[in-house]
Amino acid sequence: MRRRGGKVRDQRITLSHGSGGKAMRDLIDDVFVGSFDNPSLAMLEDQARFSLAELLAHGDRLAFTTDSYVVDPLFFPGGDIGTLAVNGTVNDLAVSGAKPLFLSCAMILEEGLDVDVLRKVVHSMRDAALAAGVTIVTGDTKVVPRGKADKLFINTAGIGVIPKQVEIGANNAQPGDVILVNGLIGDHGAAILNARGDLALETSIESDCQPLNGLIDHLLAACPQVHCLRDATRGGVATVLNEFAQAASVSMRIEEQALPIREEVKGVCEILGLDPLYMANEGKLVAIVPRAHAQTALEAMRTHPAGFEAAIIGDVNAAPEGVVTMATLFGGERIVDMLVGEQLPRIC
Repeated sequence: MRRRGGKVRDQRITLSHGSGGKAMRDLIDDVFVGSFDNPSLAMLEDQARFSLAELLAHGDRLAFTTDSYVVDPLFFPGGDIGTLAVNGTVNDLAVSGAKPLFLSCAMILEEGLDVDVLRKVVHSMRDAALAAGVTIVTGDTKVVPRGKADKLFINTAGIGVIPKQVEIGANNAQPGDVILVNGLIGDHGAAILNARGDLALETSIESDCQPLNGLIDHLLAACPQVHCLRDATRGGVATVLNEFAQAASVSMRIEEQALPIREEVKGVCEILGLDPLYMANEGKLVAIVPRAHAQTALEAMRTHPAGFEAAIIGDVNAAPEGVVTMATLFGGERIVDMLVGEQLPRIC
């Protein structure tokens, strides 16, 4: 029987918590294993092990992704770096049509970090994983000297399985297809910006951080003809549309009046000269579906909690290839290019 570690006695992270000795063992047992609480992690092997038969029961292809999270501040309205680290990786798997199953969790901790802050983040990860139906099965912890990192960084990798009949990809977009989003865009970027305290605005904007795998399952059950899916994180909806247009050698045209944007987000963007199309989201996706199935897809999204404010925002055309345009409120048309430079650093 494995000897369990003890309790963390320190109030703050020290270099000894990353040394490989007893302090590190106590931290892993008390904070991580005690919170994530699953047999695979509790074995404390250097890897997680999976049954191939169990994986193949869900489909015939694996989806594998990884992402790192450096958001500032760690806690913000609607979530924290922990919920972000789980939901972001779950969503990167889900937009391939995969069923997300397993996550890893690697953390870089700055010396001096409050242990209670770490516990809160880990508990958020536990709750987010439970809500998304995934299991955190392996991990790693490193501690760096004070000033060599900013409090806490997280990397999560994820494994999912793609069902046999699902074929979703950016290069599948075709002329005549319709573009949908599953709800209000720009909330996450605006929430982070306001949480930093630079604007001193009184607003109720919260991050849209949420898992999208349930919505995507619901959508594909009603509309298996979906051509493309992608979550609109850094770079926003504009970046996703440009990626689709370039991958499929088609043109995307959206309608400004059709874009679902919260009034408070519009206000923040107007004050700072930002464009909501480039604002980050953490619970929004862009879907491309054949026109004949667009209404079915829209209705399916709207009957799910993560898509009740879904909207059709444009369509796909043959030319000009690789270009995204927008019909403006004033009757003109402008090119919506890829984001140039950094609109908001450390947004996720």
